Amino acid sequence: MSATPTVIPGSSAPTRPLSLDANRTKAGTRRRRRRGFGLTLLLAACSLTVLVPLYVTVSMALKSGSQAVDGEAFALPAPPSLEGIIEAWSLTNFPRAFAISVFVTTVTVVGTILLSSMAAYAISRNWHRRVFRWSFFYLLAAMFLPFPVLALSQVKLSGMVGLANPFGVAILHILFQLSFSVMLYTAFLRGLPEELEESARLDGASTAQVFWRIVFPLLAPMSATVGIFSFLASWNDFMMPSLIIADPSLQTLPVVQSIFQTQFSNNYHVAFSSYLMAMAPAVIVYLFTQRWVMSGVTQGAVK
Repeated sequence: MSATPTVIPGSSAPTRPLSLDANRTKAGTRRRRRRGFGLTLLLAACSLTVLVPLYVTVSMALKSGSQAVDGEAFALPAPPSLEGIIEAWSLTNFPRAFAISVFVTTVTVVGTILLSSMAAYAISRNWHRRVFRWSFFYLLAAMFLPFPVLALSQVKLSGMVGLANPFGVAILHILFQLSFSVMLYTAFLRGLPEELEESARLDGASTAQVFWRIVFPLLAPMSATVGIFSFLASWNDFMMPSLIIADPSLQTLPVVQSIFQTQFSNNYHVAFSSYLMAMAPAVIVYLFTQRWVMSGVTQGAVK
C-alpha cells in the first residue's frame, strides 16, 4: 500500500511523507558514519608509520649491547640500560654539538620572525604600490628554488665572505625561510584592522613605533607559528651545515651524528641512542607547541 501524501491546511501543495524524510536522514547518518570510520582507519595507518619507527628507536636506545645484538627490534628492553646513550654522548661530544645546534636554531628563529614580520608589514600596507607587490611575488617565486639547486653558489659565496661557520648557516636558514614566513605574515596582516594604526599616527607615532608597539604584539599567534616552523627546519637540517661548515668540530648535531656513524659499527644500541638524542628536542618542542602551529595557520588562512 503506497504512502499517502499529507496536505497542510491552507496549502495547496502536498508535503512529503514523514517516513521518506526519516529514511533519508538515517541513510545520511549511515554514510557519515562509514566516512568517519574510513577516515579513522586512514589516520590510524598514518600514525603507525610514525609511531612504529619511534618505538623501535626508543626500544633499541634503552637496550644493552647484548640485547641489541640479538636483533629483536620490537622486544622491550629487559632491563632498560643507559649504556648506549652514555657511549653515544661521549662519541659525538653531545654537549658541544648540542650548543652549536641551539645557537644556529636560536639565531634562525629570531632572525626569521623579525625580518619576515617587518617585510610582510611593509608589503601588506603598501600593496597599492607596484614595487611592493612585485617584491611579494619575487619572494613567492623563491619558494620553488630548493637548496640543492643553489648549493654550489651558496658554498662559494659563504666561503668568500668568511661565513663558512654556524653563523653563516643561520643566515642561510633565515633567507630560505623568508619566503614562506612572509606569505604567512602577509595573510595574517590583511585581517588586522588599520584603524588602530591610523589612531596612533594621529597621536604622532612614527611607522616604527606603530609597528613595534601595536602591530607586532598582535602578530604573536603567527610569530609562534613561524618560530616553530623555523625551529624544526633549522634543527633537523643536515645538508646545509654539512656543505657550508668545513670544520667538523663546529658541526651541528645531525651532522655530528652522521660523522660518527661509522664508529658505531654494529653497536645498534649506540646508533639508535644517537638518533634519539638528535631528534628528541624537536619532538618535545613540537609536542608542546603544536596547538600554536595549527591555530596560527588557520587564522592566517581564514583572514
